[in-house]
Amino acid sequence: MRPSGRAANEMRSVSLEIDVSKYAEGSCLAKFGDTHVLCTASVEDSVPPFLRKSGRGWVTAEYAMLPRSTNTRTERERGRTSGRTQEIQRLIGRSLRAVTEFEPIGERQVKVDCDVLQADGGTRTAAITGGYVALYLAFHHLVKIGVVERVPLGDQVAAVSCGIWEGESVLDLDYAEDSSAQADANFVFTGAGGIVEIQGTAEQEPFSRARFDELIELAGKGIGELVATQRAVLGL
Repeated sequence: MRPSGRAANEMRSVSLEIDVSKYAEGSCLAKFGDTHVLCTASVEDSVPPFLRKSGRGWVTAEYAMLPRSTNTRTERERGRTSGRTQEIQRLIGRSLRAVTEFEPIGERQVKVDCDVLQADGGTRTAAITGGYVALYLAFHHLVKIGVVERVPLGDQVAAVSCGIWEGESVLDLDYAEDSSAQADANFVFTGAGGIVEIQGTAEQEPFSRARFDELIELAGKGIGELVATQRAVLGL
């Protein structure tokens, strides 16, 4: 039995609470069990230098873990960004850009900040799932104030982890499973089921194609549930 008592294909309790920040154009507190990530989307009337005079906008992301989001305190990343942090925030940015239409927003940039308040595995997948909600709300704000005509998102995007734990393929690993898994992977899909990114690693020994097919099937189920939750909280 899994440490949490969940079935192999069962997600943790998931909630996406919107409008949790007074000042951000879009915000969402994503909770995957005991993993809590605050996602805020900020609109800026400028773009990176490589997009100036292009008429196109941009979406980027930043990620950080608060010092006591983990079992023991970790130092803040002052003036430096670890390789792990860089990799995760690039993943979040790529995932959100995969469903964004850039011409309709003109030369504006949306920065999505994902701050881990509490970590129990799957922080990057919670960040992507909540980050999409915050981004949608930021774009919806631009629609309400008449800056853009419609929300420039072609689809939804969400993410979930899967892995092999004690020989069984399981969905949505928490830290107890992730820290001892034989293999783990992160899946990022669009609402229509398109693959944005898959990150998978064998921690002990290689796993088979058949086992990978089990993981991707579990991911499809989990992301389907996450997409439905996104739609419910956004009223889509």
